[in-house]
Amino acid sequence: MTEQALLEVAWTDPVTGCRGYLVIDRLVRGVASGGLRMRRGCTLFEVRGLARGMTLKEGLNYDPDGRYVPLGGAKGGIDFDPYDERARDVVARYLHAMRPLIEQYWTMGEDLGLRQDVIDGVIAEIGLLSPVQAVYPLLEDREAATARLAEAFRIEVGGLGLDELVGGLGVAQATLTGLEMLGLDKNENRAVVQGFGAMGGATARFLADAGLRVVGVSDVRGVVVNPAGLDIENLLRHRDRFGGIDRDNLKPGDELLPPEAWLDVPAEVLVPAAISYCVDSDNQAKIDAKLIVEAANLPVTPDAEELLDARGIRVVPDFVANSATNSWWWWTLFGDVGADAGEAFDKVRARMSGLVTRIFEVATLDGLSLRDAALRLSERNLEAIQARFG
Repeated sequence: MTEQALLEVAWTDPVTGCRGYLVIDRLVRGVASGGLRMRRGCTLFEVRGLARGMTLKEGLNYDPDGRYVPLGGAKGGIDFDPYDERARDVVARYLHAMRPLIEQYWTMGEDLGLRQDVIDGVIAEIGLLSPVQAVYPLLEDREAATARLAEAFRIEVGGLGLDELVGGLGVAQATLTGLEMLGLDKNENRAVVQGFGAMGGATARFLADAGLRVVGVSDVRGVVVNPAGLDIENLLRHRDRFGGIDRDNLKPGDELLPPEAWLDVPAEVLVPAAISYCVDSDNQAKIDAKLIVEAANLPVTPDAEELLDARGIRVVPDFVANSATNSWWWWTLFGDVGADAGEAFDKVRARMSGLVTRIFEVATLDGLSLRDAALRLSERNLEAIQARFG
């Protein structure tokens, strides 16, 4: 796998002066896949790492018998506050500047700080067909494929969209399989989820539904804690579009802690589902969990992960744990699954269970970290893709 990205673009907004970036790590069949995030402090270094993670994520989910064949990896990022009233206009100017790349090479969707409806609206306004139109030449029947994906995006289960649910289910299944591989009973263990947006909220729902006690969830304002277990459905009913929880609608027994206290809540499972680099070599010493599942992109720094692994705390890497959203998009578009929640859930559960089990097995057999085991599997798949498609 190449160590240097294929293309890096830096953009300056002519109105606010904020910076934006696009990194295409590699192209497969002429196309790369990866979302667009917006957060204050976003850097080229961060976007570069995210793009490499997308390449690994795509490769890891290669199925030679599937209709969908993985693409290359890419990522976009804008250094701007998504809560700012000017944020949508910034996104519009960024996407207009990246238009030639979106038309031919970069397929993209929502990421941290941006919702899919915002991206779709801007894409339509600037005259593009779709945020994933670069993949259209690879489809056998574009009309049927796009109609199927549009139908799938209209599906809701329990008030949450299917596109949101598949990502959370993937993380939850990775967690449950990880606990099983560690010999831990899901019904006797606790979880803390950092971040309650699209990924964190759906993950918390599926973990609670499976019997794991979710004792803490956090948003930008702090941590909501209940040692007896939080009422996740109540919290989901009272959150805003950025994952902020309404403090006026908490249940008896719910307590409030400051944002940094998410690592202080006793739990066997930690699910960082918000920002990158939130666990570093210093604060990792607070962690006494048995399993960390990276729902966010790059939440644990490499040096922290090495220290955690040395202490016997397993870390399921981001490009494994949060890969279901990306895969579901392509499974649906290429026809590996239909526009049906049950069918999508079954495939996500089966795929993530098998993948995480395999990674644990390789790690145990060869004395590797889970990340190194996953890297080995992904790189083997990327070599197979390269041999098949050139």
